Amino acid sequence: MTGREGGRTKKPYAPGQAGPGRHLLLAVVAVFTLFPLILTVSTTLKTSQDVKVNPFGLFTSFSTENLVTAFTVGQFGDYLLNSILLTVPSTLLVVVLSTMAGYAFARLPFPGRTPAFYLVVLGLLVPFFAYMIPLYFQLRSMGLLDSLIGINLVLASTQLSFGTWFMRAFFTDLPVELEQAARVDGATEWQIFGRIMVPLVTSGMGALSVFTFLQNWNNFLVPLLYMPGGNYRPLTTGLYLFLGGRSVDIGPLAAGTLITILPVVVLFVVMQRQVTQGFISGAVKG
Repeated sequence: MTGREGGRTKKPYAPGQAGPGRHLLLAVVAVFTLFPLILTVSTTLKTSQDVKVNPFGLFTSFSTENLVTAFTVGQFGDYLLNSILLTVPSTLLVVVLSTMAGYAFARLPFPGRTPAFYLVVLGLLVPFFAYMIPLYFQLRSMGLLDSLIGINLVLASTQLSFGTWFMRAFFTDLPVELEQAARVDGATEWQIFGRIMVPLVTSGMGALSVFTFLQNWNNFLVPLLYMPGGNYRPLTTGLYLFLGGRSVDIGPLAAGTLITILPVVVLFVVMQRQVTQGFISGAVKG
């Protein structure tokens, strides 16, 4: 075969170029992925009567009553603020500590560096369910139950092992000549870290920030377990409590669901390029 059929030459697809079959497959996957979100938005913006009569009809009416009910009766405004107070500090803590630890394990020669790194990575293999009960009693003895500090520390601790391993891959790939030249110029270790190394791993820090934010924002078990008094309940537990009391009010439940997922969807859409670049770079360098 010479690539000719019926007198016409078939043009092969260039490397990396997607054919029509692949485009069709991606379109089908996109529809299945986006349909639950579109249905949630449609249900949120319909009247209660329309939701009961035609629950799967898309945008057959328009009303904000479900959103009003979610914010007034369901108190989702308070839950939204609590989610921010729990997610943002814990994410910043993970990114800062993981960046510093990753730099130390990658660039600083100290005794026991390799065993210490493997000990940190061991945290990836230990499931949270294995120590969540002892951790409850530890937090209670320290007076950190039902507190922002305690929950932020727990949320950060569950992501530090991955963050350290992830950032170490970025620092390991940087050329040694950079820090050697900086030391010759009289730069201190903190100056090398802050002015030379950190600006070169911003893509990794961005990807780690988004990943950690998504994990902590969607965390359901930690706030439910370590907030027995109900202080600072985030959107995940608030939606669970709202669901328990209003299992038939589909409209307000959809509104609460939309309030819960919309911030992370917007964040990922805005940061998707940084996330993709960061994870691809980390995979290649790791």
